[in-house]
Amino acid sequence: MLLGRPCGRCHPGRCVLIPIIGLLFDTVGLILLLVGIFAPLDFWDFLVYTGALFLAFSLLFWVFWYTFNVEVPLEKLDL
Repeated sequence: MLLGRPCGRCHPGRCVLIPIIGLLFDTVGLILLLVGIFAPLDFWDFLVYTGALFLAFSLLFWVFWYTFNVEVPLEKLDL
């Protein structure tokens, strides 16, 4: 069991769109970064900086996904 759920079931959390966007930004950022590093292009610096920005924004989406999936019991809330 992983976190109280049976093995073999993957549960992405309550916000499914956010990790998909995070994975998309990771993929695009890594591709742009590697093309900028290894391809002999005149505008390689644009690709490297843009890839790094995409990777930074993907970290932002991963933090949002983690934050939105934190579960706090009602007993701990002072309502």
